[in-house]
Amino acid sequence: MKKNSRDLAQANREIAIHNQEKEKRDAELAIAHIELDFQQSEKKDRAAELVIANRVLLFEKGEKAKRAAELVIAKKELTYQNEEKEDRAAELVIADKELVFQTSEKNDRAAELILANKELLFQNQEKEKRAAELIVANTELIYQNQEKEKMAAALVIANKELAFQNEEKEKRAAELILANTKLKAARDSQQNYITGMQEMIFIASHKIRQPIVHILGLTNLLDNAELSAQDVKEIMLMLRQPANNLDQFTRELITYINKLDAENKI
Repeated sequence: MKKNSRDLAQANREIAIHNQEKEKRDAELAIAHIELDFQQSEKKDRAAELVIANRVLLFEKGEKAKRAAELVIAKKELTYQNEEKEDRAAELVIADKELVFQTSEKNDRAAELILANKELLFQNQEKEKRAAELIVANTELIYQNQEKEKMAAALVIANKELAFQNEEKEKRAAELILANTKLKAARDSQQNYITGMQEMIFIASHKIRQPIVHILGLTNLLDNAELSAQDVKEIMLMLRQPANNLDQFTRELITYINKLDAENKI
């Protein structure tokens, strides 16, 4: 009887221990379910963040392509302006040749004017001789007076011709001064244009290179397969600043070129 009571007590204790173990395992199972639900929730959140990051990446790639296209257009515009500059330089060479020709024509006319003055001086000397001869030979007075009137008329014509030539000379001189003024303005404008373009190229070589190097460095980081979604998102955010800087400088560059071209038109 005592042995049966002991066995029953032992069995009750084992049952109690078994129930306690079962309760512990139920509690652990409940905790495991809670942990599993939390992990699934975290997985969904990360999946959503990855989708957003991918959309941001696609948008930024599209923006980068747009900026690249704008840069190509800016380069084409710069090439066109360089060609225009060469055409203007060729026109300036032609203007120089025309100026040399006009100077030669002016020298020719000046030589003709000297000859005309010498002829006029000779005619005046002849007039004085004839006047002296008129005093000596009164019998030839009528004839000499007629000759004198003829010579006076010729002198009037010569004076008119001389006055006309002087006016032509003054016109040519004024035209030469105007041509020299235009030529100097064209040269100054060309020099200002060349200086402005050189400054622009120097600045562009630095301001364009810096954001490009930054972008290349960040894109190289994206090649790392161990990056998390958060890392990719942060790199995309860091790429936005140099891309914006490059876009802003491209706009400033186009504005500067248009302003330089407007200020230095020949």
